[in-house]
Amino acid sequence: MDVQFHAIGGRAAAPSSCHGAAAFQADALVLVMLPATMPADLDPAIAQVVADAIRQGDLVLKAGAKLYVHRPAQVQAPRLLLAVAADASPKAFKRCLAMALSSLPQGVAHVAVACAGGQQPAGEAHAEVVASVAAESVYLYRHTKPSAEAPATLARVTLLGARSQLSAAARGVKRGRAIATGVLAAREWANRPGNHCTPTMVGDAAKAIGQRYGFKVEVLGPKEIERIGMGSFLAVAKGSDEPARFIIMRYEGASSQKAPHVLVGKGITFDTGGISLKPGPEMDEMKFDMGGAASVLGTMTALGELKPKVNVVALIPTCENMPSGRALKPGDVVTSLSGQTIEVLNTDAEGRLILCDALTYAERFAPASVVDIATLTGACVIALGHHHSGLFTPDDQMAEQLLNASRAALDPAWRMPLDAEYDDGLKSHFADMANIAGRPGGAITAAMFLKRYTRKFRWAHLDIAGTAWKSGAAKGSTGRPVGLLTHYLLALAK
Repeated sequence: MDVQFHAIGGRAAAPSSCHGAAAFQADALVLVMLPATMPADLDPAIAQVVADAIRQGDLVLKAGAKLYVHRPAQVQAPRLLLAVAADASPKAFKRCLAMALSSLPQGVAHVAVACAGGQQPAGEAHAEVVASVAAESVYLYRHTKPSAEAPATLARVTLLGARSQLSAAARGVKRGRAIATGVLAAREWANRPGNHCTPTMVGDAAKAIGQRYGFKVEVLGPKEIERIGMGSFLAVAKGSDEPARFIIMRYEGASSQKAPHVLVGKGITFDTGGISLKPGPEMDEMKFDMGGAASVLGTMTALGELKPKVNVVALIPTCENMPSGRALKPGDVVTSLSGQTIEVLNTDAEGRLILCDALTYAERFAPASVVDIATLTGACVIALGHHHSGLFTPDDQMAEQLLNASRAALDPAWRMPLDAEYDDGLKSHFADMANIAGRPGGAITAAMFLKRYTRKFRWAHLDIAGTAWKSGAAKGSTGRPVGLLTHYLLALAK
């Protein structure tokens, strides 16, 4: 997808001016407006179209309204789509633009986007939105469905704005394209069925990313994982015939003297629940249980595109959780890499069992920070639904950094509590801890479990069980939280 900025309106034009948009040649022109009042900064030819549409009652200036006009007079683009955003924020602009692009007829290869009514169409945030929405609008999963309809023909999107906004728009477009590349990589791997996305294949994907961008990548097999002492991770993996993999990726964008920031992604490529078997309905969606790992692969892809001055280590423990004669059983006690023992009361609480060993392994990098990302608990879905990811950290500064990144990326997260009282439910008569507590506050007690393995570094946990994929008619991976993680690391690079 080619996304670029084009200056219109002359050197003296205000940043929100769309004078000159009518003369720009494209297959379609999308004009985003604000509610309530007729914009004063419209190109005269377009102003006539808008005024006529309002007078005839074909267009009402309220959020969500749109009108398609074919071959408007004195407008070079043969298709004009008028769309009204709720306000001038990047969030409202994103929603409006996504609606507009989805409303255009087939065969549109080049779309120009202009804004009116006091918006800042070529600022960094708006430009980033254009790049991300454009890429999302043409994504089509085809890996195991080659007969799917041909990919969308949209190949180019041009953001129109004042010349004074050129530098900011260029930065936003570059960042947006890189994040979009990462999001699409994450979506692609999370969308693949379990037999097309095994732990071995995830390891191969990491190697391919490393080769493309010059990262150092190691992929360890079961014998190497056992030698390290990751007893909790291997206990989950032993129920499957697919061998586990432990992936280590290193992006070195800063001085070797700078401590790295570590990302840890849960990579359960299929989760049956193990002996604590899940119900059959919707179990197919458990291919998305490697959404944390997919988001880490996507974030590393975005870093490779942007090359910020920061050091990042990605750790991905990946395996299947299957029932078999070798599988982990309720009541079994396993020993983690930290030496702490765990009584497994429910084998479907397996994500924390592989993450805890990866978190302990992260200690050897003396990290500046560690963020783990996991489709960890259904309880987080009950708590926050499908809009906000759950953010858990005892570190106020990290919380603010991640929340700022979530706002900048339009990839929302919500901070959840980690009070010491929540830890009581993890007590065990037969081990240092149990792997689950009671149902109340299940997302919190899962985070408390992970917290026991993070005493030597600054740490945050993102529970993306409600945001990593969609069900129903729109079933598929969202690629979240690649945007949040990329913005977090870019801010650290500054």
